[in-house]
Amino acid sequence: MKYGFLRTAAVSPDLKVADPEYNARQIAEIIGAQEEAGTELLVFPELALSGYTCGDLFLQQTLLSGCMQALRTVTEATAGKKMLVFVGLPVVCDGKLYNCAAALSDGAVLGLVPKTNLPNYNEFYEARHFVRGSRELSFAELWDGVRAPLSTDLLFRAKSYSQLLIACEICEDVWVADPPSSRHTQAGASVIVNLSASNETIGKREYRRTLLAAQSGRNVCGYVYCDAGMSESTSDMVFAGNHFLFENGALLAETPPFASGVCTADLDVGFLLAERRRLNTFGDRSATEEAEYCVLDADFFGDGMPVPKISSAPFVPEEEGARTERAELILNMQAHALAKRFAHTHAKTAVIGISGGLDSTLALLVTARAFDLLKKDRTDIIACTMPGFGTTGRTKGNSLALMKAMGVSARTVRITNTVLRHFKDIGHDPAVLNAAYENAQARYRTMILMDIANETGGLVIGTGDLSELALGWCTYNGDHMSMYAVNCSVPKTLVKHLVRAEAARLGGRTAKILEDILATEISPELLPPDASGNIAQKTEDIIGPYELHDFYLYRFLRRGDAPAKTFYLAQLAFAEKYDRETLKKWLVNFYRRFFSQQFKRNCVPDGVKVGSVSLSPRADWRMPSDASASLWLDEAEKL
Repeated sequence: MKYGFLRTAAVSPDLKVADPEYNARQIAEIIGAQEEAGTELLVFPELALSGYTCGDLFLQQTLLSGCMQALRTVTEATAGKKMLVFVGLPVVCDGKLYNCAAALSDGAVLGLVPKTNLPNYNEFYEARHFVRGSRELSFAELWDGVRAPLSTDLLFRAKSYSQLLIACEICEDVWVADPPSSRHTQAGASVIVNLSASNETIGKREYRRTLLAAQSGRNVCGYVYCDAGMSESTSDMVFAGNHFLFENGALLAETPPFASGVCTADLDVGFLLAERRRLNTFGDRSATEEAEYCVLDADFFGDGMPVPKISSAPFVPEEEGARTERAELILNMQAHALAKRFAHTHAKTAVIGISGGLDSTLALLVTARAFDLLKKDRTDIIACTMPGFGTTGRTKGNSLALMKAMGVSARTVRITNTVLRHFKDIGHDPAVLNAAYENAQARYRTMILMDIANETGGLVIGTGDLSELALGWCTYNGDHMSMYAVNCSVPKTLVKHLVRAEAARLGGRTAKILEDILATEISPELLPPDASGNIAQKTEDIIGPYELHDFYLYRFLRRGDAPAKTFYLAQLAFAEKYDRETLKKWLVNFYRRFFSQQFKRNCVPDGVKVGSVSLSPRADWRMPSDASASLWLDEAEKL
């Protein structure tokens, strides 16, 4: 699949217990339908050709022969299809009966993976019929002289994408202390399929989901779990067809119990491989060095266009409950980190510049929390509004109102006259609205805050966010600098969410102030307002929409995506909002600014990391300031 995506599906067919011919027909029909849907990896349940609940019928040669004929039917159904199919059946090899998963592709049986761990407790009695699978390589006789390799240690590799290797385990294998999949992933498998017949009992679904998420996460892999469905025998158990598709611990798709249907998703194999390269603790092969894996090639990785479910706001949870929970956690992380810094430095005051914008608002909210934790009086928070050439009545009014509502000490320091004297000192014409005109204001404001902090024995609290750091949208040695940066790993889209969450929590007059701040145009307010006194300098008109840049930043840093892949996914995520040219324009701008502004990031102050993406030069992101952006820009500009 293009861009490293693998279209995957798990299906429980309508089956009849002990009727392999019928079951094969149903599975063959599903294979045809899934080919039309672009599926490349298709998984059916454990013992799907016979039914899991056959009991002692597994000891009957008639059933075993019927299953082998059914396997032939299903194998022929894969001919000419770029698809890898896993289906479960009983297989005799060297006089022993195994519970196997057959891997099929393009009319051939590539290999047979036997179940390693056979449950023989409570309602399960598999050891009565089957023997435990071995890592040793054997060959099973199928039909007309056709033989297939049989071993637990088989890897199935895509011919056109050699880095994609798929391995298999069966049901109970993932429930034990040392699942075979842990060994398989260390040997290179990036996707694990699990053919299961896991019956439903109270609480089992939730436990199963937790178990699979953990196995997918610790092994940095895709995990495709296909469960037996409702057409299994209900003599003693009931099966619900509860399928799961996980990617590095994240749930991509799930079918609810007792709801027939296809569970499908596009696994991002490219991301899994990038994540493994990043994690130096992954890939210690000491546990697998003694094992010889059999690698089997198949042509199942197609060139179709994936349509994965992509969030346009990757830093913000989609569900309201999760958003609220996430917001509270982040705010507490920021507050506790700042409280620790105050406890260590014995600082008396916190000094914050309040502009009436989002970032300074969040910094004040966090600082208030920190002071509450320390049981310090909020009047020791010195909040300064510093009106300049671009300050509007709306932002100044919101600044003063917020400071009053939060119960902090408010100061107003007008900077215009001092900055004009500075212009005279350096010979700058104030009518020329260039970088010197803008940045002189930002630097003077920072100097004021630093001096007040020195005067009061305090710390200057940095307000800049992750998005601004990524784009270099800050004045070097101006708002770029502080004594502790509470927002440095919070992207702009998340800043909005955190402020909105605090508005909902605090309520009353404070909430109304915060809501108006949220509704205010984002601006540094360094250029004069328009004729009506409204903000004229709009940040997103200059550098692009923050929601796009946050999306690009996430795909670049967290997912390791190339420009072409990022661009394609952006078109899916923002299909109803931005056209192709707009997306490309700001993507090119993102790479250009990100690379050119590293010098600002290399000397930023300490600040707390709250998410998986951070640009701290001491921890998460180390890059030379003069690194070339040519590779990324060349690819982006050719889109």
